Amino acid sequence: MAHQEELAALQEIRNLMQRSSRFTWLSGLSGIVAGIIALVSVGVVYWYLSQQNLSYADLYQGKLTQETGTFLGLVAGTALVLALGSVLFLTSLKARKAQESIWHIQGQRLFTNLGIPLLAGGVFCLILVHHQLFYLVAPSMLVFYGLALINSSKYTFTELRYLGMGQLIVGLLAGFWIKYGLLAWGVGFGGLNILYEALLYYKYEKE
Repeated sequence: MAHQEELAALQEIRNLMQRSSRFTWLSGLSGIVAGIIALVSVGVVYWYLSQQNLSYADLYQGKLTQETGTFLGLVAGTALVLALGSVLFLTSLKARKAQESIWHIQGQRLFTNLGIPLLAGGVFCLILVHHQLFYLVAPSMLVFYGLALINSSKYTFTELRYLGMGQLIVGLLAGFWIKYGLLAWGVGFGGLNILYEALLYYKYEKE
């Protein structure tokens, strides 16, 4: 009995040390939701292009109209807002259940190191759009997203680094094979996110 109590005490100390050094309230379920949103947005874009008798190739062949560009921007912006909103909401919900706050020192470090590359990437993508280099937007988003995950992984689950490396590789490959940019966007933001976050959820959250 005493031995079990000692083990329980050691486990509690270990959990406290982990919470003090890393942000452990990041919700795996939120990543799954974000991945589904990404896949839905890709489907919407393919549907819209088919309705307009366009293909993704038209983006890098100079056939993109202002109307189509505006629509694609709205889809990407809506997907981003919904994805970030789901991450913040489900992560906050997870933290509240444990009577914790996501805005303690480790949470601040995590979101700061995640946000800076994402903000830089967003501005860079706007520059690409300004110069009508639409075909480089999808690869650039994946690259900056991967860098953001790698940069912030030291403040949360270390496995996040591998997801970041995967996003980075997919983005760089999409930069070479630009005709697969939209497909790469779905694979990275959709498929990889869902796969990784499902593993994360199963490992750390599933009871």
